Amino acid sequence: MIEKNYDVLVIGAGAAGMASALEIASAGAKVAIIDREPYLGGILPQCIHNGFGVHLFKEELTGPEYAERFISQIKSKDIDVYLNSTATRMAVHQPVKQVNICSSEHGAFKINATAIVLAMGCRERNRGNLGIPGTRPAGIFTAGLAQRLLNIDGYLPGKRVVIVGSGDIGLIMARRLTWTGAEVLGVIEILPYPSGLTRNIVQCLHDYDIPLYLSHVVTKIEGKDRVEAVQITPIENGVLNEAKTFRIECDTLLFSVGLVPENELTQSAGIKLNPETGGPLVDSRLMTSAEGVFACGNVLHVHDLVDWVSQEAQLCGKEVLSFLEGKTKEEVQGKVTVGPNLKYIIPNKYRLRTKNRFSMRSLIVKDKATLLIKQGERIVKRVPLRHVKPAEMFHVEVKPEDLIDTRENGELLPLQFSLE
Repeated sequence: MIEKNYDVLVIGAGAAGMASALEIASAGAKVAIIDREPYLGGILPQCIHNGFGVHLFKEELTGPEYAERFISQIKSKDIDVYLNSTATRMAVHQPVKQVNICSSEHGAFKINATAIVLAMGCRERNRGNLGIPGTRPAGIFTAGLAQRLLNIDGYLPGKRVVIVGSGDIGLIMARRLTWTGAEVLGVIEILPYPSGLTRNIVQCLHDYDIPLYLSHVVTKIEGKDRVEAVQITPIENGVLNEAKTFRIECDTLLFSVGLVPENELTQSAGIKLNPETGGPLVDSRLMTSAEGVFACGNVLHVHDLVDWVSQEAQLCGKEVLSFLEGKTKEEVQGKVTVGPNLKYIIPNKYRLRTKNRFSMRSLIVKDKATLLIKQGERIVKRVPLRHVKPAEMFHVEVKPEDLIDTRENGELLPLQFSLE
């Protein structure tokens, strides 16, 4: 089998993969990117709506425009790109990592690399993950598949549509389908609050008078050859109230019920995963439990904005360069612990001599919340937050001057986060 040697292999050519590869290649390292799709950009080419780039480029772009900003730079750099190529196996617990790749263009080959960046993104949860009773007719799609059919292939998925889940992709598709002449009959959300960003609730539902049914579930799908109707039941006091079940006639059902990081390859390589995020456990350098293997973007934890994916990937690229230069090898790190009212925190460790940037999600909906950060019994800082909810990730920085070198049994005291 042919073997090729690189300093860094980036797996995935979406927003995270491109941003990290550019950061690494800009310093002169030899970089390769692989992706199973026939094009660069990941999911971005099918996201033709605007709203991208506001944080990173200070202007509003569509998904393809945002992707092109990075694609043009990739093509101008000395970065080897392998498209239509799938990584089938990783051997990572060794100084030089080996990745087996199958490619329709290049055949089967191996890449040897000193470091690997995992940037495989995420996939959608589907009907099978929810276990909804009923028949199995045509007309049932994930929101992302419907988006691809409409924006890339030019097919209208249906004319009378019900959307299950109020995730951002589903909200955006509610608006997109309305623009193309379909009738969106409602968005069904099991939780008592929306799962998408507030701006998408307003711009995609309220502006088009699309009903949002909170604390409701689809309890049955009807139809033989094609979806004919769905039965919807409200949840009251945590219990289905079947007496109030109602029926909506439709020909299409879309699912927007969350995203799952793509980590089958990661897990098969023996890298430890975080049960709260579905992504790898990472230290303050975004390095996984396998030395020299880093992770960033939606494969690590699902982000709200692609700008944040790119920023995290750029930071990951800098950490990869430091690893290649041997700068961070001996740096002591302390654990990060997740306290009350928080779902998760990324990264899972902190450093004393470097600014730490943490990303996290709330478990509660609350106005005027306070994030409390403690190192042992010492309060590091209190961060006032105007509003928190599970649908919106937030960030906080902890600077070296905020921390002290306090140890117990030779280890730094944990940095504890909680939400009040």
